[in-house]
Amino acid sequence: MANIKSQIKRIDIGERNNAHHSARKSETRTQIKKVEAAVAAGNKELAAAELVKAVSLLDKLAQDGIISVNSAKRKKSHLQGEVNAL
Repeated sequence: MANIKSQIKRIDIGERNNAHHSARKSETRTQIKKVEAAVAAGNKELAAAELVKAVSLLDKLAQDGIISVNSAKRKKSHLQGEVNAL
């Protein structure tokens, strides 16, 4: 355990950020699953609408540094390919 006040604060901030980032990543994974479920059901309109939301969330995560830019691009490309295949 840290003895220095500033380090104790940094630990608290890190834990708070970790919880926030985990929640945002979970929200994004859920949105990705909605796109994949719509693709599996063959509903192109719903898949396209959900894709827009998923791409937005992925861009926000990449912009904030929660996931890497390349990871976001890879996931967006994968989802776009699935929707285009319908």
